[in-house]
Parts: sequence; C-alpha cells; structure tokens
Amino acid sequence: MKFAIYNVLFALAFPFMLPGFLLRMLRRGGYAARMGDRFALYPRSVAEALRADQPGSRVWVHAVSVGEVQVAGQLMREWRRAEPGVRFLFSTTSSTGWKMAEREVAEGDILIYNPLDFPNFVKSALLTVRPRAVVLTESEIWPVFIRTARRMGVPLFLINARVSDRSAPRYAKARWFFKDVFGCFARIFAQSEMDRDRLLAAGAPESRVTVTGSFKFDVARRNEAKERELREWAGEGRILLGGSTWPGEDEVMLRIAAQLREELGAAAPRLVIAPRHFEKADAVEANVRKAGFRCVRRSRGEKASGAADEVLLADTTGELMGLYGIADAVFVGKSLCEHGSQNMIEPCLCGKPTAVGPNTENFRPVMSDLMEGGGIVQVADEADLARTVLGWFRDGDGGLGERARAAVERRRGVVPACVSAIREVLS
Repeated sequence: MKFAIYNVLFALAFPFMLPGFLLRMLRRGGYAARMGDRFALYPRSVAEALRADQPGSRVWVHAVSVGEVQVAGQLMREWRRAEPGVRFLFSTTSSTGWKMAEREVAEGDILIYNPLDFPNFVKSALLTVRPRAVVLTESEIWPVFIRTARRMGVPLFLINARVSDRSAPRYAKARWFFKDVFGCFARIFAQSEMDRDRLLAAGAPESRVTVTGSFKFDVARRNEAKERELREWAGEGRILLGGSTWPGEDEVMLRIAAQLREELGAAAPRLVIAPRHFEKADAVEANVRKAGFRCVRRSRGEKASGAADEVLLADTTGELMGLYGIADAVFVGKSLCEHGSQNMIEPCLCGKPTAVGPNTENFRPVMSDLMEGGGIVQVADEADLARTVLGWFRDGDGGLGERARAAVERRRGVVPACVSAIREVLS
C-alpha cells in the first residue's frame, strides 16, 4: 500500500516537475535529444545494442553529480582491471552528469538517462537492459527502481553511501517506508560511522552495511598534461583559485583579490575563479567587471596577458583538477555563502594549502580525516578567509600543503576493496 501511495504522489507531482526538466534542457542544452530515455524509449542504436546482449551481461551503474560520476568512473576502472571483459550501462539524470560520464565509459559501454521513478518506465528499462547487477552511488535512492530491480532478482549495491544532515531526520521519520527500500540492497558501503548509523536509523539491515571510507580519496588523480595546458592559459606567476564557487563566493574572492593587491603589490597572486555551474559564468563575469578587473574567459579561448588587473574565469567542464594542480592556494566553494561544500580532497591531493568555509556538512567524514591530519583550514567568514590567504602568500603555508597530501594518501584504497566485495557477492 505504501508504495502504491508513493506512485500516486509521484504521478501527481510529475506535471509540476516537468517545467523544471524543460528549463534545465533550455539552460544547459543536450538534454532534449535523449528525453525519451526518461520514459525508457531509447534510440534505435541503443535499443538494438541492448537487445543483442545476453541477459545479465551488463552492470548498470547510476550517478548524477560530477562527484558521483567520478566515483562511479573509478569503480568501473577498477572493475575492468579485475575483470577485463565486463561491460557497463551508465545512467545519469543531468546533462552535466552526461558530459562527465562520456569520459568515463569505455568502448562497448552504453550511456543513457535514468528512467523516471514510475513503475511502467522502470520495469520497461530493466526488461530492456536485463542487468547482471545495479550499482547506485552515494544518495541515489529511487524507491520504485530499487524495489522493481529486487523483485526481478537483480542484485543491488549502494557505494560511497552518505546521508546528509537534511535527509537524515526525514529518513528516520519515514523508516516505515525506507526500511523496505534499503532492505533491497545486497550490500551498502558507507562513507563513515555516522552515515552507517543514519542508514540503520532509516531501516537498513545492519548486516549489510559496511563502513569503507570515502571513494573520493581514490577518485582524485592528477593530470599533468592538463596542468601544462592550463598553465599556458593562465600564464606565469602565483595563482589564487576559487574552486567550485557558488553565487556570492565569487564576489568574496574578488574582494580578497583586491585586498591582496593592496597588501602585496606586484607580488599579489592572480585570481582564477572556477564556478560550480558554468552556465552562471555570465553573472560571474559581470561581477568581475563590476569589481574593476578585466575578465579572461577560458570558454572563449582567451589567454592571460599577465596584466595585474586580470581575473581568469575557468568556465569549462572537467578541468578543475588541472586547475588545482597549478594553483598556489585554494578556496573550495559552496562552503562560505552556501551550505554543503564541494570536494576538498582534490586540492589537498595536489599538496595545495586549502581553505573551506564553515558549511561543509556534505563532507563531514572527509573533513574529519583532513582536520585530524592537519591538512586543511576551515575559516569562519570572509574576513577570516582573507587573513588566511594573505598569510599564505606573505609568509608561506607552514607545511599545510604537504600535510594535506599525506592525509589523502593515507586513506586511499577504498575502491579496490569495494569492487572485490561486490564481485564476491555476485560470484
């Protein structure tokens, strides 16, 4: 009865969700061409390839955000090392996730948009794919999809599982509903003890939940070729990078850049801003000009000239890790003017002194590990960030970058352990 109610509520809510889908298509592009995937209506080439498969020949992997896609990509690479013949069907729900996923799939893999979580669409998709297993990432909990796969005898796994501060009380209150959902998973690999406790409070079977640590410690990988390319774009000299900034944070970085120019003169670093959503780049550029700087946009093929009044805008997808590699100091966004934070592991792996704001709830286990190793600075506000960054460029980081790199390296190895555990269950 409870899942019948969920289906009715979903059907009633969908007409109100549709304008959001259409707006996303217009804003980000690339979504409309495969809108049929959301209803399990696939292009002929995809449908024919899936029909030609033997039942149970593909592993279905689902991820949405850029970070989740990178997690899923690392799992697939490790699985291929252990089992060279394995093939994947990769699903996502956003055009940004799709662009990232295109870099993770290999020859023979298939990329689709995930079906809407409604019985007819989910059942049709699963009957078309006939997967060997389904692997979901982090917090991708789709009740109808999960329950339908389980009823069809498909083993389900949840990797890098986390439960956010916002979701935890909702899951606990709706334990009567989510107990049956989490009970469908063969194994759940949680990022931390806190995530494990929250999953158990939501009804997950204790015997199936294992704390592994975060996949993201394994996901981060330096790309020296990309770093050389970006260094040529950014020019010589020191760089202060605002990575994955959200609205409001680019303005903070611009004010700090102006302060550094006043304090350090010609020794001040050049500011590079990499907004989390590149479609907001026009607004960021307007803020750059309003602050009295000239804007050099990566997406337009513009290059730095070395002028002191330049701010570089990295408004392209998939280059953030390379930017961390060439930076001299980093602020990681969605942590000062927004809540949740973005991934701070990548700049730490690169050995860069890294600061985050007070709002890092989406990365509590990671922050705990990095803070324990003395590898990151958490600032209280804009003034604190300005003082911290000024100190780094004036006096050095006191070994912070090296401690950050060591803290990340100590926690790698999660992905191979999880792949081994999943394959053991499937065997």
